[in-house]
Amino acid sequence: MNASLAAAPLTEPLHSAANPARPLPTPGELRRELPLSSKLAARIDAQRRAIHEILAGHDDRLLVVVGPCSIHDPEAALEYARRLAALAPRVEDRLLLVMRVYVEKPRTTVGWKGLAYDPDLDGSGDMARGLEVSRRLMREVAELGLPVATELLQPMLAPYLEDLLSWVAIGARTTESQPHRELASGLDAAVGFKNATGGDIGVALDAMRAAAHSHGHFGLDEAGRPVIRETAGNPHTQLVLRGGHGEPNYQAPHVQAARRALEEAGLSPRLMVDCSHANARKDHRRQSEVLLDVLAQRQAGETALAGLMLESHLHEGKQALAPGRLRPGVSVTDACIGWETTEHLLLTAAERLR
Repeated sequence: MNASLAAAPLTEPLHSAANPARPLPTPGELRRELPLSSKLAARIDAQRRAIHEILAGHDDRLLVVVGPCSIHDPEAALEYARRLAALAPRVEDRLLLVMRVYVEKPRTTVGWKGLAYDPDLDGSGDMARGLEVSRRLMREVAELGLPVATELLQPMLAPYLEDLLSWVAIGARTTESQPHRELASGLDAAVGFKNATGGDIGVALDAMRAAAHSHGHFGLDEAGRPVIRETAGNPHTQLVLRGGHGEPNYQAPHVQAARRALEEAGLSPRLMVDCSHANARKDHRRQSEVLLDVLAQRQAGETALAGLMLESHLHEGKQALAPGRLRPGVSVTDACIGWETTEHLLLTAAERLR
């Protein structure tokens, strides 16, 4: 090290009144506080294998990742989970339902960043409680028999939750990120990489190839110590088409082009369609149009379509984040379809695929 650099004092302490540091539990501490029973761990392992079978083409059911855009009210989320768990046996011959339990929310600029960051919805940022609430909720959803899905935005969050996850999304803004590709390479859960916000699928194909490879990368162990993580690579990944720049990319020509690109890249030609975002042109009510188009493509023999995503809550629409004045079961981030519409769409999908 340069002697002048080594001798130079820090201009400001790492932790000062201006930059306070608040302790968090280590991943191991939170897992011990909220452990998985051996029965639940075995069930999650079986659910992961079932998803892997669908993505590999060995199971012709449709994988459906469905639930609130983000979780802000654990009680409403559990009510949704109970309804979804009651519906699952009615459609399980044709659909594998996985619940979205998204506790992080990517922001274009600033805003509420999700349950894990601000569980009190007031800007207090009690992340220690956010971690506890998030893990407890995921465990309760899993105990209802539902596979759990989330988007992993902050890689440091993964060790707190990954043992509960059956499916993971890497979002359009982070698919290009090397740390997220390294993270995906060490997960037991299947991972969906979304196409870039502009619609480019090439970055997602690069991500899939990178995640399938072994890596040595920076990480944390259960005691919170920095370690080098050695990963074996994750073969259970898929492209997620979510549209780009306001234009959809779920229709047959887009799907066929994506399938060819996957095959040319030496990747499994099994992909998922996100019915929301640009595919719905930012109108939550148009998710049904996307779903019905995907079903029609499946019925016409398109084998690449292995799954879809729906943003759905107890009640339709969205609301401004106003603590103390929130309507239960209504999203505070992206607008969602309501439960009645969701149930109808899922029953319709199962019937058409029969």
